[in-house]
Amino acid sequence: MSAGPPGAATLRRADGHSGRGDGRLRRSARRRLVRPVAPVSGVTVVGLDAAGAPPHPALAPVLAAAGLVVGAARHLAAVSVPAGADAITLGPLAPALSRLAEAVDAGVPAVVLASGDPGLFGIVRRLRAAGLPLRVVPAVSSVAAAFARAGLPWDGAAVVSAHGRDPRAAVNACRALPLVAVLTAPGAGAAELGAGLIGWSRRLLVAEHLGTAAERIRAVTPEQAAAETWVDPHVLLSLADAVPAAPAPVDAVPDRATVGGMRADNQPAAAPAGGWALPEDRYAHRDSMITKSEVRALVVARLRPRLGRLIWDIGAGSGSVGIECALLGAAVLAVEQDPEAGATVQANAAAHAVHVRLVTGRAPAALADLPEPDAVFVGGGGVDVLTAVVARRPERVVLTLAALDRVAPAVGLLRAAGYTVEGSQLSAARLADLPGGSIRLAATNPVVVLTGERQ
Repeated sequence: MSAGPPGAATLRRADGHSGRGDGRLRRSARRRLVRPVAPVSGVTVVGLDAAGAPPHPALAPVLAAAGLVVGAARHLAAVSVPAGADAITLGPLAPALSRLAEAVDAGVPAVVLASGDPGLFGIVRRLRAAGLPLRVVPAVSSVAAAFARAGLPWDGAAVVSAHGRDPRAAVNACRALPLVAVLTAPGAGAAELGAGLIGWSRRLLVAEHLGTAAERIRAVTPEQAAAETWVDPHVLLSLADAVPAAPAPVDAVPDRATVGGMRADNQPAAAPAGGWALPEDRYAHRDSMITKSEVRALVVARLRPRLGRLIWDIGAGSGSVGIECALLGAAVLAVEQDPEAGATVQANAAAHAVHVRLVTGRAPAALADLPEPDAVFVGGGGVDVLTAVVARRPERVVLTLAALDRVAPAVGLLRAAGYTVEGSQLSAARLADLPGGSIRLAATNPVVVLTGERQ
């Protein structure tokens, strides 16, 4: 087969024949690959590339036809606003929403400028909530740019935002999962997140001024992040120790990228494929000192674990309750006074590929400096432990009791602390084989499960 002229593009059809020289085929392919967004009435939301690339070709025609252009000061400064168009610099969003609604009613085309992909924790949500008709032209998001700079895959990463909301949920996501990207905000940035991650085995990448001449990406420990002053806006990547923590050289071409602890199904906080309330033989434990699966099912349900929440597992034993909370996306602190049992907790967590932070010490003293929990499971300890727990005011407290004489004091203590209390006695009987092929029911020890919910 003869070669085409130097630099000529060659298209190959499915039948194996060359499309070289077929101008119609090449033009058709180009038309399919690049389809400009035609100027229309309504609101067009255009992302400006966080990676520093030129604006999307769709921006020029929609901007030229716009009668209203809305964006942050830096976005408006980056484009040429038509002479006859009104420009609104974003501060409070309500006045801009009102003007956009007026433009839509009057049939005046409007453009909203945003950073990166405006559908990723961006302005698209607010504009849709206001009932505005939208066309969105995204660019590379700051999250995608940060992962690209680090040379990391991110199909299994969790992306959370600390902007305009309680940053604890973002911190807990970083505590729970091996690969998390956080969109930060002033007062909820790398310094604050780093402070919340001290004690967790994490390394952080902080990307400042992405796509500009002042771009800087630094790999730091949580302690280093907490001690620094960072320039806004920036993106933080939280990586477990098995994940490379420094950007690869530009010319490096690794054979493969590995991300330690990433789930095989690429779902960072989905329900575990193997389920929960797992049989006891799925955990290493001593002398049957483990919360039985029937009890564990109710306990985990009452703790309500999910991404963004922190669970304490006090008297962790085998760690089964905390591990199943971690499988459902929660951050978990396991408190265990017995070093041998603590080693079992860590081995079980590793076997289930979740991150559980172990605190070795005797409660209640060991609880003093721990970060505030959303829910607490008390699987061991007396009244003094429960007293210390309710003093921290978690939303929910769940405890299991085998001794009936402890039930009334625990209920009274929870109610006195302002918790509503509900309880159940669980008495399960499991199938067991008998000689000759018969089957009997073997009773497990009855357990009382108490749940306190803060009023």
